[in-house]
Amino acid sequence: MILSFVTAFGDTGGDFRSIGVSGMFLFLSVLMVSVFSFVSIAVWTEARRKEREAYYKAESVRRLAEAPADAGKYMIEIMREDERIRIAAARAQAIKQREGLKIGGLVNIAVGVGLYLLMRNVGGPTMVGAIPGLIGVALLAYGLIFPLRPDQT
Repeated sequence: MILSFVTAFGDTGGDFRSIGVSGMFLFLSVLMVSVFSFVSIAVWTEARRKEREAYYKAESVRRLAEAPADAGKYMIEIMREDERIRIAAARAQAIKQREGLKIGGLVNIAVGVGLYLLMRNVGGPTMVGAIPGLIGVALLAYGLIFPLRPDQT
């Protein structure tokens, strides 16, 4: 397929490096189109889900207004419980994100130390390991020092 692409769009003149360049260009083009198509569909489906949830909630409130007093109290209790569950899920998500920052920081520090040791043994620039190492220190510091925001606690 790549060979037919190259012969259709230009003569290589015996230079096989241009086949690799053309193939890489074709691969990266298809990859970019695929990635952005996937992202657009994912964003669209998430927006549809949120829209549907908002519609169902509005429909519940409308029915609540039309219902007798006993059913209204029951619906209000259900909505309060739903809000409590949403707040607990948001707090759990914030804690999970904070733990991810800590783990990411530790991994980056380890990569930085590994790069430093590798470059020292090979004779390359040893400060290359400082880049991921300092990023890891920043992530770890943010995950440990800064408290959760009040809306996340």
